[in-house]
Amino acid sequence: MAVVELTQDNFESTILNHDFILVDFWAPWCGPCRGFAPIFEAAAEKHPDIVFAKVNTEDQQELAANFQIRSIPTLMIFREKVIIFSQPGSLPAAALDELIGKAKELDMATVHKEIAEQQAQS
Repeated sequence: MAVVELTQDNFESTILNHDFILVDFWAPWCGPCRGFAPIFEAAAEKHPDIVFAKVNTEDQQELAANFQIRSIPTLMIFREKVIIFSQPGSLPAAALDELIGKAKELDMATVHKEIAEQQAQS
């Protein structure tokens, strides 16, 4: 699957309409971002069941601000509309594969239950 470019216009619908999304927040001037891009694209080819998306923080400053992106690249994983991972810095291919594997194994029923319990307490 090709990597999707996310904008203010399609971000929410992408998150709402897909169960597993990896988002790379990047900028064209960022060397580490350019270095991570081929790793991200190769992972997208290996995992066609996952949506791989990129947010250009230069063009989409409001989105970057909304997610408090302070350092790029920042990788974020959404599962079933929940952010389950967010971390700045690029990853080598093996680490990205391992992260994707762990994200796939995560029991989302438990995650949703914990979120509901936290919301009930506040």
